[in-house]
Amino acid sequence: MSQGLTRLAALTAALLLAGCARQATRPDVDSAQLADGARADVAILETTDIHSNVLSYDYYKQKADPTLGFERTVTLIRRARAEFTNTFLFDAGDTIQGSVLADYQAQVKPVTCHQELAVYRAMDAVGYDGGTIGNHEFNYGLPFLSQVTGTPMNVDGVPAEHCAGPHFPLVLSNVVSTRDGKPIFKPWTMIHRQIAAYTPDGSELSVPLKIAIIGFAPPPIMQWDQHNLEGKVTTTGVVEAAQKYMPQIEAQHPDLVIAILHGGLDTAPYTSTMENGGWYLAGVPGIDVLLLGHMHTDFPGPRFAHMKDVDDSKGFVRGVPAVMGGFFGKDLGVIKLALDREHGRWVIDKSQTRSEVRPICSKPGDAGSCVPADPSIAPLISNVQKSAVAYVNTPIGSSRVRLSSYFVDEGDMTALAAVNAAQLDYARRELPRLHPELAHVPLLAAAAAFRTGFGGPDDYTDVKPGPLTLRSAADLYFYPNTLAAVKTDGAGVKAWLEKSAERFQRIDPSKTGPQELINTHFAGFNFDQIQGGGLHYVIDVTQPVGQRIVSLTWKGKPVKPDQPFVVVTNNYRASGGGHFPGLDGSSIVLAAPDGTREIVAKWLQRHPDLGAHHLPVRSWHFAQIKTHGPVLFTTASGKQHVARGDGLTDIRQIKDNGDGTAVYAIDLSH
Repeated sequence: MSQGLTRLAALTAALLLAGCARQATRPDVDSAQLADGARADVAILETTDIHSNVLSYDYYKQKADPTLGFERTVTLIRRARAEFTNTFLFDAGDTIQGSVLADYQAQVKPVTCHQELAVYRAMDAVGYDGGTIGNHEFNYGLPFLSQVTGTPMNVDGVPAEHCAGPHFPLVLSNVVSTRDGKPIFKPWTMIHRQIAAYTPDGSELSVPLKIAIIGFAPPPIMQWDQHNLEGKVTTTGVVEAAQKYMPQIEAQHPDLVIAILHGGLDTAPYTSTMENGGWYLAGVPGIDVLLLGHMHTDFPGPRFAHMKDVDDSKGFVRGVPAVMGGFFGKDLGVIKLALDREHGRWVIDKSQTRSEVRPICSKPGDAGSCVPADPSIAPLISNVQKSAVAYVNTPIGSSRVRLSSYFVDEGDMTALAAVNAAQLDYARRELPRLHPELAHVPLLAAAAAFRTGFGGPDDYTDVKPGPLTLRSAADLYFYPNTLAAVKTDGAGVKAWLEKSAERFQRIDPSKTGPQELINTHFAGFNFDQIQGGGLHYVIDVTQPVGQRIVSLTWKGKPVKPDQPFVVVTNNYRASGGGHFPGLDGSSIVLAAPDGTREIVAKWLQRHPDLGAHHLPVRSWHFAQIKTHGPVLFTTASGKQHVARGDGLTDIRQIKDNGDGTAVYAIDLSH
């Protein structure tokens, strides 16, 4: 035998011996043979609300943004897999919508039946075990959702075809077809894997683990996406769906049951249409683990510190380990489950089980503290990324006005004015054709800023004077809503504005210490500001909720409660999104097939030299009050000149926070 063959034979023998040694320390054992006292640690990893932010990139500012992006979450996933012997990875929805990349693949150059969405291609590269469907998955319609998830649906208007979808199962139990009453996705499925377990003497074994996953979407999708879903599907409550399918699941004797809910936690009285039903879902017998989403926040985390039967430190909801892993690829949710073998089954040792949310940036907003992007992700989508960037750079005109949302809560309506102008223009042309009887009813428009700093110091709309492109329109209008108009009256307009005014804290003029102006628990995208020729109103932040609109006039005269109005808004709000009084879909008089973003883009194209005279005037201001202490709010740092440029001379920056944000004071006495 030659020297080379001798070395090869020796190497082969060594590998065989090593393989035998591994098998000796980790033999396969049937679960029925596994003795009580065995132990296993299993890490459940979760992403949620990725919103197709595959790369760390800001399409509006046309630059890298290391503080977000799934490509960095992948780095955390790989680190967690190196840390834990046994891991499972799941996604809790709102995956395919929410970025320019997503819109490009859905609306500009839609993927074909044989093409996989960029976000799913990236997820497949790291390997998921399952996921569910969020509310924004329905934004592009059921035919698109069926296609890109590779899920044939027995639904009117949806082709029965098998297309390319993600390489992991998607489950959804509470959205059913009106044709046959059956879920449009598999309601639940079983995952079979081998895991490493340890006997009481420390010997390592390879044992099977059966995990059942069941998925849930928020029932209010029937309002939020009414134009896509009405007559085609219906929803059931998350608790009712769980109770229906748990007997089927338990009949298969799973070791663990994981509920994947695109929803958060709410202890308000339960209803079958509850948006965030996680607290009640945790109370369904048989559910062992709860994965959450939708709220764009972290659990465990301080937001839930005072919620009944919730441990916001270790991450338990009514005794069930749970996690909610942030949004936009900023975080990874991790539940470390400690499993003990007792009476022939696996039992969670809650004393050794914990949940945590691992951020991609150790210091919020600090790009220098962020983990590197996994290098395998960007090449997978490089071609479609280049096409999406080229698309949003399509020129559509120019502007002599700065359109920003840095001070939208304090009265800078420039960014909203462009949206409202476009909405009013569209409705003036379309509404008389559909409803001649409404031709002379006063027309108003309502818009809210979608980018108000929630995602960090760069999360603001800022369209500077100069050339405008399609990304300018996308910056002004972030979501793919369609336009809608509702018929209401003066009382309805006032109630609408009162609800919006919940954005503010109640200010006590006599208090000498600082007071925060903004109620951060009331989302910025629910602060609707209404405009229209002749409308003006005053917000008094010293008054309690429901009594803050102290003056409401139309062309200088007080608005009468029974005075008719038509308000142009989006399909989300018109159909009940945000729970505004009187808005439940029943008062819609115009349901446009056109997206609001596209309407804004076309309006900008028709005004290629945009000036202030093209925009409706500011429609509201704060009531004048003299406070003994400062009234404060936080926005991006170094923007005081923007406020002054838009006429807000009563605002001054008083403290730079060093993270891209700053504290400002507003003088309400002017």
